[in-house]
Amino acid sequence: MKRFDLSLYLVLDPDLCRAVGMIETARLAVRGGATMVQLRDKQATTAEMIAMGLELKAALAGTGVPLIVNDDVDAALAIGADGIHVGQDDMAAVSVRARVGDQMILGLSVETEELAKRVDPAVVDYVGIGPVFATGTKPDHKPPVGFDGLKRIVALAPVPAVAIGGVKGGHAGEIFSAGAKGLAVVSAICGQPDPEAATRLIAAEIARIGK
Repeated sequence: MKRFDLSLYLVLDPDLCRAVGMIETARLAVRGGATMVQLRDKQATTAEMIAMGLELKAALAGTGVPLIVNDDVDAALAIGADGIHVGQDDMAAVSVRARVGDQMILGLSVETEELAKRVDPAVVDYVGIGPVFATGTKPDHKPPVGFDGLKRIVALAPVPAVAIGGVKGGHAGEIFSAGAKGLAVVSAICGQPDPEAATRLIAAEIARIGK
């Protein structure tokens, strides 16, 4: 049985993290309460993803926080990552599962109710739903779904969901009320002067509302 906690899911962004660095941002965020960490860098080569991923894996060792790799199956396998997350335009989830085996966590982005209905729980472990709001960290994103759309899509997904896209700690109440199991944040932690303190604030808000 795979165990993972979607409640405070950090998605690393190389540009936003530049001042502090991706490794240090992840380390500080986990110390502050991040429950999952995703390495996302759409410009990196597989070799660069592997190098960064191995450093991240070492930094997260012993914390119990899973390391998820975005999109790059070869990198995820080479790193020995805990999981991989793919979008609708990446390799098909069933093909990813065939390559990574049963033990790796597999996340899939879904932007519509129709896509949520098509998710196979025998293949996919969780879905990322969004964008909830417009966000500058992913300029080519689909139209924002808002909290109402989030609720509708969550209701149709057969696996746990995490909300992504412009979400901040202050949105935790609406996100959990919509049925999602967590929030995936980028700029709320990456690029903050003190990533640990920023994460602690979000973690406290999640604890306050009770996930």
